Amino acid sequence: MSATTETSAGAAAVQPFTIPVASEAELETLRARITATRWPDPELVADFSQGVQQAVTQELARYWATEYDMHRCAARLGALPHFVTEIDGLDIHFIHVRSPHENALPVIITHGWPGSVIELLNVIDPLVNPTAHGASAADAFDVVIPSMPGYGYSGKPRDLGWGPVRIAQAWDTLMKRLGYQSYVAQGGDWGAIITDMMGVQAPAGLLGIHTNMAGAVPADAWLVLVRNVFGAGGPPPSSLSEEESRSFEQLNFFFTTGVGYGVQMGTKPQTLYGLADSPVTLAAWMINHDASSYQDIAGAFAGRPVGNLTRDEVLDNVTFYWLTNTGVSSTRLYWENTVGFFDVKGVSIPAAVSTFAHEIYKVPRSWAERAYPKLIYFNELDRGNHFAAWQEPGLFSAELRAAFRSLR
Repeated sequence: MSATTETSAGAAAVQPFTIPVASEAELETLRARITATRWPDPELVADFSQGVQQAVTQELARYWATEYDMHRCAARLGALPHFVTEIDGLDIHFIHVRSPHENALPVIITHGWPGSVIELLNVIDPLVNPTAHGASAADAFDVVIPSMPGYGYSGKPRDLGWGPVRIAQAWDTLMKRLGYQSYVAQGGDWGAIITDMMGVQAPAGLLGIHTNMAGAVPADAWLVLVRNVFGAGGPPPSSLSEEESRSFEQLNFFFTTGVGYGVQMGTKPQTLYGLADSPVTLAAWMINHDASSYQDIAGAFAGRPVGNLTRDEVLDNVTFYWLTNTGVSSTRLYWENTVGFFDVKGVSIPAAVSTFAHEIYKVPRSWAERAYPKLIYFNELDRGNHFAAWQEPGLFSAELRAAFRSLR
């Protein structure tokens, strides 16, 4: 993998970045904090309805403190080329890997919460070296993976306003600074929202976008869903088809039973001091996501990983958050946000949509076509959850190749 990043003439400096390596003392302190966890009483139900189950969390803690390789995360990151550049007064960290193949298509891929660059590491080689993974050299990408502000090694904002709109603008600045006059963008979770906003802003050179969490819910359905969070909504609009009604119900279930973490982070993120003080609190908070993803993560700690989402992968990500102390700073993105999560944003450029089998909601093609009037690709997958690139990196990489093929 190439470790060379050149900047365009007159551009602000892009500097190589050496990842910090935790000392043995820091890692021993982490182990001691995990071991010293003060446990609450267990849940009173046999399922996830009261939150992350104690047996899952205790097994996570046991493995983390006694068997997990604390050097694994740093070793994986250290094998890749990292860089940093200042954009709009903030240091932005990113991984940049150029393909050995000519005419590779530049792509900027954005992670989400509780993700990080960790969730995207296993798609890098399939994208930059497609011939090593059974694909064609004509499908090669140059890959740029930034850490969002407040996440990983990027700076923690000291001024307000670092929401998806501003981040989308910064990503175009980054790609132009790297010398790319044309490129594509991809995202899931927060990355999907940021990528949608790039599609709304439509900067010169952005050829198209791909999302695996489409913002496609019509305005009337979206209003009901948002009101349902506060118990003031109602039934789905009568205009929805049978398929659209099923998608509405999937989202309604998520909004009424599973979005509490988002409400907390969107209203009072600074209250979450435990994320900086207790590694087990941090881990439990991070795996408290949608029900399908939680089931897969719980299965991983019970020895039943689904796809690539193993217990080591999960703990690489949690350890990364702990060592960078970004448990609270990452949550502020929810507080800063001014756009909807799943509603139509007004993307005006070519767009591609992949719906993985166990995403928070299945996107009906009818919604995708209305939300993205220049829809160039649409596909429904038979496996994969909300963290598609993390769980199914091969399938995810194949989707990106197919999605962007017409834009090369």
